[in-house]
Amino acid sequence: MERRVVITGMGAVTPLGSTVDSFWDGLKNGVCGIDYIKKFDTTDFKVKIAGEVKGFDPEQYMTKKDVKRNDLFAIYGLAAGVQAFEDSGMDMEKEDADRIGVIVGSGVGGLMTMEEQVRRMDAKGPSRVSPMFITMTIGNMAAGNIAIRIGAKGVCENIVTACATGTNCIGRAFRDIKHGYLDACLAGGAEGSICEIGVAGFTNLTALSTEEDPKKACKPFDKERNGFVMGDGSGVLVLEELEHALARGAKIYGEVVGYGATGDAYHVTLPDPDGAGAAKAMKLAMEEAGITPEQVDYINAHGTSTHANDCGETRAIKSAMGEDVAKGIPVSSTKSMTGHLLGAAGAIEAIATVKALEEGFLPPTINYHVPDEECDLDYIPNEGREAKDAMYALSNSLGFGGHNGVLCFKKWTGK
Repeated sequence: MERRVVITGMGAVTPLGSTVDSFWDGLKNGVCGIDYIKKFDTTDFKVKIAGEVKGFDPEQYMTKKDVKRNDLFAIYGLAAGVQAFEDSGMDMEKEDADRIGVIVGSGVGGLMTMEEQVRRMDAKGPSRVSPMFITMTIGNMAAGNIAIRIGAKGVCENIVTACATGTNCIGRAFRDIKHGYLDACLAGGAEGSICEIGVAGFTNLTALSTEEDPKKACKPFDKERNGFVMGDGSGVLVLEELEHALARGAKIYGEVVGYGATGDAYHVTLPDPDGAGAAKAMKLAMEEAGITPEQVDYINAHGTSTHANDCGETRAIKSAMGEDVAKGIPVSSTKSMTGHLLGAAGAIEAIATVKALEEGFLPPTINYHVPDEECDLDYIPNEGREAKDAMYALSNSLGFGGHNGVLCFKKWTGK
């Protein structure tokens, strides 16, 4: 018997704030979390803006010693994981630890540590490389640290699919619970890649926006868009089997009802221009949810603000929904406010989608001013809108390498 899966806890560290409430308030009000980079001197860099996390205190979640022993992505991941677990109200002393999992990935892993330690080795020799270098850089350490902190002994994994990482982690957790392998799982993504080598690498890939005004840089689906903006942070959700959640009186935010994952088999960075892979992932998510395109009330798009992604995703939505239906579905890219959190993007966008259904409010795509003939859907321009009757929503993530992941969420109505 297949089991229903609900969301009972959420945690977020984002450019809009380091809690779910501050993040969601920023999205609802169209606040831009993108600004000039403060982490390093950008004098010699073409790109000088990013969605950095601001005002975050890691010692709320770990000791000063542990902060020094972890890369920033893992620190963000642990913070979001602790928030989500505490929000869920779960008591591990009353749980079978073998039935509680953690699936939290990172698209890039400890890039800041790699940069720092290679410089140290070049300057001072190999004997001066930190003994914690390996554990600080490998991408599974967000998941590992969360599991250690809460005592979860079930599946502990780090799925890496570039910018689809967070979504694929949540999708895998959903399936593990649905098919009886776990009772609950913390799932999401974490990223801390705003550093010199990270910004230089994406800049030279010609992927980043060269806009000088940070408040206008990320403009998904706008004709004048010219690249994405990097962001840092983490999002973690507690997914739980419905009866398990009800038995302990948990607060339920929403339900995961479908998941689709495909590969483009096309190019290492460019999406398939006709959007076939992304469209198939959306169809698979709807099929598992048992709904038709006409029942989809909102789509949180991948919407990176690159020409190739936004055109391809628009085509994918039309292909999956049918052109006439697609034009009636509100679509927004919350990356316009957060920047692109790479492996954590799908996780914070899942939270945004769940909150949109819970509160009946659809967040906007800010900085949308010049329509593009190739992007002709309803992108909720500049101001969010009420949608009290919204019942089903999709959250899309499309990663380098052709990875497509789509989650389907349902509003929780108490039954």
